[in-house]
Amino acid sequence: MKQVVSPLIPFPNIYWWWLATEAGNVVFDTAESFVKMSYRNRYYITGANGLIQLTVPLARGRNQRTAMQDVRIDDKERWQVQHWRTIFSVYGRAPYFEHYAPSLERLFQTKFDRLVAFNEATIGWVKEQTGINFLTTTLQEAEEYNADAVDIRRSFVPGIEKKALPENAGLYYQLFAERNGFYPNLSILDLLFSEGPAVKSFIKEHKAVIQNWQDHPTAF
Repeated sequence: MKQVVSPLIPFPNIYWWWLATEAGNVVFDTAESFVKMSYRNRYYITGANGLIQLTVPLARGRNQRTAMQDVRIDDKERWQVQHWRTIFSVYGRAPYFEHYAPSLERLFQTKFDRLVAFNEATIGWVKEQTGINFLTTTLQEAEEYNADAVDIRRSFVPGIEKKALPENAGLYYQLFAERNGFYPNLSILDLLFSEGPAVKSFIKEHKAVIQNWQDHPTAF
């Protein structure tokens, strides 16, 4: 079985889900040091005024060199309330938002002390909603990974989602595309609220385009 060695990140983007689906086994490195300005505590959606970055605040700030498994969340900012309000405001009229809203709201009402716990919960929630299945282990549990595994721990960084494409280049219906253009490779939430139960088949059908949304090459 092919493997992807990945940081544990919240609500990963569409490309990440394609990669995980193609691999069938994702090995999460929870012992790696936290990397600032990465996906490890942020995800991207789109709103009326363009790109929105949703960030999980950290107890010791973004400059820490702490192992991911030890990174604690700072709850002083009531970030979960803010994230949910933003998501509700942006996607309230999306085709499938009402279908997923109750269980997603419960996730944001759950307290998480550590970043990896929240990140893992978001991935588990998406897997449950979409039926996208793949094995997951931590690097410590796996002890080692295959020599031909795709290692994205350093190369998987924000980039393409920050530049909107023309509206007619959109791969699926995206809210506000007529105003801001189509933002590729946003958090899987963006695709889920538009395509609903069809997400799994959508990713397979459009994998050639999705694969090109990330700057680094893959082994597939």
